[in-house]
Amino acid sequence: MVVKTITPTAAPLRIVLGGDEAGFAYKAAIFQDLEDDPRVSFVTDVGPCSASDTTAYAHYAVAAARKIAAGDADRAILICGTGLGVAIAANKVPGIRAVTAHDSFSVERAVLSNNAQVLCLGQRVIGVELARRLVREWVGYRFDGRSKSGEKVEESFGRMKKEALQKEKLLVEEKENSAAQAAYHIHLTSY
Repeated sequence: MVVKTITPTAAPLRIVLGGDEAGFAYKAAIFQDLEDDPRVSFVTDVGPCSASDTTAYAHYAVAAARKIAAGDADRAILICGTGLGVAIAANKVPGIRAVTAHDSFSVERAVLSNNAQVLCLGQRVIGVELARRLVREWVGYRFDGRSKSGEKVEESFGRMKKEALQKEKLLVEEKENSAAQAAYHIHLTSY
């Protein structure tokens, strides 16, 4: 027996939308649905701005994922032809859990079992009405960190996020050291 957790009293979500030209039509419909949904406090569209914009999906997927990682948004919906490319790109951002889901059960488990913050859909895979329904369902789910899945998610992704942040810190320090060495070299050669 599957119990659906829909929390009507949860704080409204801050959602980011993005994709590519192959997902533009669905993105426009879903944007309007989200703007009308009282469970959503605001929707930010990171692009594309037109169906003729051929900017690579990775650009928009990473932009959306970074907004979540920075704490500027709670979740994102990314739409491309299959939903796969945007998921791969978004998952490159440390701490992000992006999933492609084209059915209700997968959408439910993405949030309740895996605390996925990013739902990726394929405009060439499912119809627009199913996509809209899945988004409505997804907005209603909230992850409970005290659930059986909470510990697993923290163990898996908490450790990965810490490692990624540590690696990022080392890269920043390395760049700062390189810049300092270059400045010192310039200083020495100016005499």
